[in-house]
Amino acid sequence: MAPLIALLAGTALARIAGLLGVDALDGWHPALRVGLALMLVLTGVAHFASRRADLIAMVPPSLPRPGLLVTVTGVLELAGALALLFPATARWAAAGLALLMLAMFPANVSAARRRLTLAGRPVTPLGVRTVLQVVFVAAALAVALGG
Repeated sequence: MAPLIALLAGTALARIAGLLGVDALDGWHPALRVGLALMLVLTGVAHFASRRADLIAMVPPSLPRPGLLVTVTGVLELAGALALLFPATARWAAAGLALLMLAMFPANVSAARRRLTLAGRPVTPLGVRTVLQVVFVAAALAVALGG
């Protein structure tokens, strides 16, 4: 749930900043870019911090080099978060991030089916995780397709 909270809170706070006179955040589209970037920093850092082992375990067993896959996806999330903050790169970054989220979803399915844990707690149940994934991909597509 932390990524959803980061997305929603980051978007809301950025929108409030826009309403208070921060011109770069004047509108929902730039605020959503900030919220999405905050969410991706949170999830991207997890690929290199205390949850790394859990994320490696989430990679479906049929995929090779799970440690490398977690590293690559973490780097892509962090690079994408940075690119979202610049209007010139935001749309392309968001489109790429939507594709990345879709590509990583099978790891969430695999983790739920194998009843893995993340930070000592069961991973999010598959139904809830699917709804969250739809929200995250929709946010990225809103940035990619928005103005």
